[in-house]
Amino acid sequence: MGPIGSFIEHHFRHFNAATLREAARAYRDHLERGGKMLVTIAGALSTAEIGLTLAEMIRQEKIHAISCTGANLEEDLFNLVAHNHYRRIPNFRELTAEDDRRLWEEHLNRVTDTCIPEMEAMRRIEGAVLEQWMDADERGERFFPHEFLWKVLQSGKLKGSYQVDPKDSWLVAAMEKELFMVVPGWEDSTLGNMYAAHCLAGRIRNPLTVKTGVEYMMELGRFYSEVTQRAPLGFLQLGGGIAGDFPICVVPMLRQDLGRDVPFWAYFCQISDSTTSFGSYSGAVPNEKISWGKLSVDTPRFMIESDATIVAPLLFAYILGW
Repeated sequence: MGPIGSFIEHHFRHFNAATLREAARAYRDHLERGGKMLVTIAGALSTAEIGLTLAEMIRQEKIHAISCTGANLEEDLFNLVAHNHYRRIPNFRELTAEDDRRLWEEHLNRVTDTCIPEMEAMRRIEGAVLEQWMDADERGERFFPHEFLWKVLQSGKLKGSYQVDPKDSWLVAAMEKELFMVVPGWEDSTLGNMYAAHCLAGRIRNPLTVKTGVEYMMELGRFYSEVTQRAPLGFLQLGGGIAGDFPICVVPMLRQDLGRDVPFWAYFCQISDSTTSFGSYSGAVPNEKISWGKLSVDTPRFMIESDATIVAPLLFAYILGW
């Protein structure tokens, strides 16, 4: 165990800290028993540069599948090509409406304390992926959202313009490992909006050139059925929302709707600062998922009520032996 893991073992003894330590131990034990792990990515974790630890988790095969929002899918790539043009706003809590309007006029899209530059990031990737969309549309081919971004990376057209080390890009690591991925609700993303605009403009004739969420669920059903025949599959949820709710529902879908006798998720850990009493999925305690047929009473369950941008890198560092 490395210095970070040793620090966690010695100092993280109570409350959320203790839950982190217990969740990390159980994650490690799950892998040592031959288990696999799916990780979900919500919020703005890619803009928070979660790839600094997540990419190595993928490379070392500590993660075997990812479910992420469309925003996290694209924002890892935005950061890869436009990192030097991002602007950090340390005093974001003091901004006025007029301050934010000025950022908009400068084509700087603010995510809390970080501004994503429209022209250097969003429009640059739009141009690269539009070529892939139009080519597939012309050929009558269809691909998933993440496959189109992999095609952009594989084309090599962006390679000379990387502004961060590609080893810190989780999307690059996922592409190199051909990791199983689902991106539910991709339409609710910058590139999803751009895709709809190009369809409306007639540049893309078939809106179904990009495969749908239903097709993602079908692929997830096949993946879950195949993997769990050989190994238990765990679930690590970073944040909440559709990135987590979509993939965890594959178990009741297979068991209750399709009538297949598949196992429940074999490990569950959620890192979220959402409040349970609001009735949100993001804040639901793990036991609630038992009532939905997602987890069993025997599934190791952990809920760390904290900021995923702080906790996830610590958890990953523990698993990596750092």
